[in-house]
Amino acid sequence: MIETLSSTVSRPLSLEVVSVQSQVVYGRVGNNVAVPTLESLGLSVAAVPTVVFSNTPHYPTMHGGALPVEWFEGYLQDLSARDALHALRAVLVGYLGNPGQAKVLARWTQALLAERAGLRVVIDPVMGDDDHGIYVDTGMAAAYRQLLLPLAHGLTPNGFELAHLTGLPVDDMESVVAAAHTLLTGRTQWVAVTSAAPETCADGEMQVAFVTREQTHVITHARIDAVPKGTGDLFSAALTGHWLNGATLPEAIARACQMIVQALRHTQNAQCAELLLPTRVGNSQANSQTHARDLVRIRQAFSESHWSHRSCNTPLPT
Repeated sequence: MIETLSSTVSRPLSLEVVSVQSQVVYGRVGNNVAVPTLESLGLSVAAVPTVVFSNTPHYPTMHGGALPVEWFEGYLQDLSARDALHALRAVLVGYLGNPGQAKVLARWTQALLAERAGLRVVIDPVMGDDDHGIYVDTGMAAAYRQLLLPLAHGLTPNGFELAHLTGLPVDDMESVVAAAHTLLTGRTQWVAVTSAAPETCADGEMQVAFVTREQTHVITHARIDAVPKGTGDLFSAALTGHWLNGATLPEAIARACQMIVQALRHTQNAQCAELLLPTRVGNSQANSQTHARDLVRIRQAFSESHWSHRSCNTPLPT
């Protein structure tokens, strides 16, 4: 018997990651960065927008705004209604438009966690940076603390955001680690702090502090003379993707740092105002020299109660 199209049973699209972030018409931030990054790592992604802007706010003009809460809630509900989440492995959260969205997202995520024991939740509590200060709704810090952080397995704040979430100083690595430890409550297992204590870095370097309850790793990478928006979004997406693909968390963070360095070098070389995603690294001698110059290093330090001097330098696997 010949099977007709109308009698064929179609399977729903299988999604591995739901990425809840901003969307822009022009630029490379939020889901404009996260989706291609995750897809380049072989993962299927659903992009749920929280805001739709013409561009980021640092330009002279910007149009758009936060999606209505009822729309946002409907996007999340319809993913479940389409049976698209049967293979879901991670929820990645970035820029949110307002506390109302945080409340809806927390309720939806809590229901997923109750159904899927292995689901990973990574939250980038996007609020601002040292250059521009706070650039989100003033109620978002409290919304993150009360609603979303308790659901996260991992957090990826920058140093500025860590200070605002904890109310603690983050002037040196010891204080960064101490502040990050206060966020390790309940479900939260780790915190990766980008732009950690930049004033203490060696010339030409930046560092990420990866903090768990038992130990701390410091990942050091090159500082590139380019400052496009979206590097934090690239970091959290790349970290999540490599982690899902089997890398240990320190390795996933180091590889995310390497992607940032590659993207910033690509952006710098093109003299582009917006972030350009990294191209694949080839085997040429020039690329080998660039890789050596941009080597990402992992220093491990055990720090139950105090920053330890015991460390080792480990080059990032290629």
